[in-house]
Amino acid sequence: MTSFLDLAATRYSVRSFCPRAIEPEKLSKVLTAARLAPTACNNQPQRIKVVSAPADLARIDECTPCRFGAPVVLLVCYDKTVCWRHPTNSALTSGAIDASIVTTHLMMAAQDAGLGSCWVMKFDAAKTSELFALPESFIPVAMLPTGYPAADAAPSDRHEARFDVEKIVF
Repeated sequence: MTSFLDLAATRYSVRSFCPRAIEPEKLSKVLTAARLAPTACNNQPQRIKVVSAPADLARIDECTPCRFGAPVVLLVCYDKTVCWRHPTNSALTSGAIDASIVTTHLMMAAQDAGLGSCWVMKFDAAKTSELFALPESFIPVAMLPTGYPAADAAPSDRHEARFDVEKIVF
């Protein structure tokens, strides 16, 4: 069994995918990790659209230049009507934070399943909502292109550039 630290160390943002389809059981395992992710008050506002049909992938390509040829894109949203709201500042909600935690779980589960992924925030959220007819209460936070890395896929040259623990912990 791979340790969490090994997964964290070996996971990288894949920016080149092969067209090989993801087996349904692997995708199910990845999506289960999203269900298990912690959210504020366990409200579970995450809503994930699995995009894999060619016509839908073409719509993704209209919203971002960052699909990288992935055969699946997980569109991670939150439902603003169910996320936790701060008791003294109702404008402050957990939605984006919860969706981010969920996205991290998805990335780590993909790595554990032998898949690659890349967290993408460079997309037109309004166009995405329109093209996929998302309910008005769903707020897109991230796109996660997912699939088998291409033979030439490699971590960026900045991947290993990590601060020492002493620099980030005080």
